[in-house]
Amino acid sequence: MDEADRTGGGFHEGRHRLPLRVYYEDTDAGGVIYHASYLRFFERGRSEALRLLGVDQPELLRAEGLLFVVRRIEIDYLAPGRLDDLLHIDTVVLRMGGASLDMLQEARRGDSTLARARVVCVGVGREGRAARLPESLRKRIAAGFPALTDGPDPS
Repeated sequence: MDEADRTGGGFHEGRHRLPLRVYYEDTDAGGVIYHASYLRFFERGRSEALRLLGVDQPELLRAEGLLFVVRRIEIDYLAPGRLDDLLHIDTVVLRMGGASLDMLQEARRGDSTLARARVVCVGVGREGRAARLPESLRKRIAAGFPALTDGPDPS
């Protein structure tokens, strides 16, 4: 395993897993992970999954005029995480619509799930409107997440 694989996590059984250490900046005054920190953790998980699939997001914007935005995120906080915990951020793409990805992400410590998020990301063009995901991008995503389904964009 090379350096890029260690820092970007990896794919296993249809999910991407990113290791992540909890630092002081991620916690509240009591040493518990601050609720908004999970947004950053999940963003890193999504970004590293795409990176390992060979999706260069700055190049995607330059060449295709496409970038991803979060349309909706719902987070359930299930158990507290603490300073210095080693977490894994698991990411699964459940459904791919014409312009969107419906994802499930979990922040896990060992066998315990600390937080679970349902995330809808939408590809948008330079004008800020939803744009169909290019076929080359769809193939890369499908290769990393073989259990995903094609379907209508989630509402």
